[in-house]
Amino acid sequence: MIRRALLAAAATLALAAPAAAEDFVIVNATVVTGDGSEPVPDGVVIVAGSRVTYAGPRSGVSSFETDMVMDAQGKWVTPGLVATMTNLGLSDVSGVSESNDSRPGKSRWGAALDVAPAINPSSQHILVHRGAGITRAATVTSPSGSIFGGQGAIIDLGADAQPVTKARAFQIVALGERGARISGGSRAATFVELAEALREAAAYANGRWDAESAILPRADAEALGAVVNGKQPLYVGVERASDIRAVLGLKREMPKLDLVLLGASEGWLAAREIAAAGVPVIADGLDDLPASFEELAATQSNVGRMVKAGVKVAINANAMENPRNLNQYAGNLVALTRIPGADGLSWGQAFATISSIPAQISGLGAKGGQLTPGAVADVVIWDGDPLEVGSVPTDVYIDGVKQPLESHQTRLRDRYKDLDESDQPKAYDW
Repeated sequence: MIRRALLAAAATLALAAPAAAEDFVIVNATVVTGDGSEPVPDGVVIVAGSRVTYAGPRSGVSSFETDMVMDAQGKWVTPGLVATMTNLGLSDVSGVSESNDSRPGKSRWGAALDVAPAINPSSQHILVHRGAGITRAATVTSPSGSIFGGQGAIIDLGADAQPVTKARAFQIVALGERGARISGGSRAATFVELAEALREAAAYANGRWDAESAILPRADAEALGAVVNGKQPLYVGVERASDIRAVLGLKREMPKLDLVLLGASEGWLAAREIAAAGVPVIADGLDDLPASFEELAATQSNVGRMVKAGVKVAINANAMENPRNLNQYAGNLVALTRIPGADGLSWGQAFATISSIPAQISGLGAKGGQLTPGAVADVVIWDGDPLEVGSVPTDVYIDGVKQPLESHQTRLRDRYKDLDESDQPKAYDW
């Protein structure tokens, strides 16, 4: 018992005392800047004061101001992956309600929900995904009791006690089939509920809110004020092309709305309209078959066709069973370019869908998801092409701090890798 207490105390102290950022240089690397360009062979990455100061060909730099120089020996060096959307930090065992804070189905509130205080930086899901090269994520609760899921947060996956980079970063609302189920069984009810909520929020923001006749709780009306004023993005869950066009019509009626489409399985059918409206999309990576009636026109070429039309597209991490497989989904988009009649992405474009583009959508701008001067020093070293299935990170830095890559999964792997069957069961082995 004493040993366990000491280990727990040590772990708590380690989490409470964040490590300092390092100044370092990586040479002889295949450098990926994450901005959509192709990889750079024989590249160099320079980090100083938790920021990237240079990333590019060796010929672009003459000297280094630090003695901490690492030879990558040809390994791939990329910005950290950015996962959006996720529920990272909100659950440990998803099937156990006591450990799962991702679905507030019985809450009195919807839009007012703020996910930031509920995020657990010690969640094993955060540790596992950090080990997969994900350094930033958008995390939010799922719409369940209301069509509004609440206000999501942008987090970093660093090994410290302060995961939230930006609280109340965006609002999420479910339309389509899911929104219809929540709001009464019809899309007609969903759009009325959304329109009325935005109207009441505008009235509240302008000091004209009538509490007696209002449908929204005061807290929800107050929270949506940032949405109607364009200060907080509204992530809208839609799949069907007709629903997408209806949402774009809403933006024409309320031009201040900062909309982001979420899902958009039939986005390719409305790609030109989406591009013309300047609305970014967080799309499912590879829906090749319809999973519902609102996805009848789903195609694995959806992302490629939207990008070809000029739409800014990030891959939706929440649409896959394990968000840590983000890089594999991006790699699939590259593979599509080799299939006759399919529309995929170039290597650089595909990597941008899991790095710089989700960072831009999440409000990080050029500071996240890129290895460019001034960007946060989220750096990942891989043992191979990061868009290939078998490649894994060997080193992960967040804000210039080298991160531990251990988790329950790695410890279980190591525990039983070389098991001596003559030993007692591990439960009795101290």
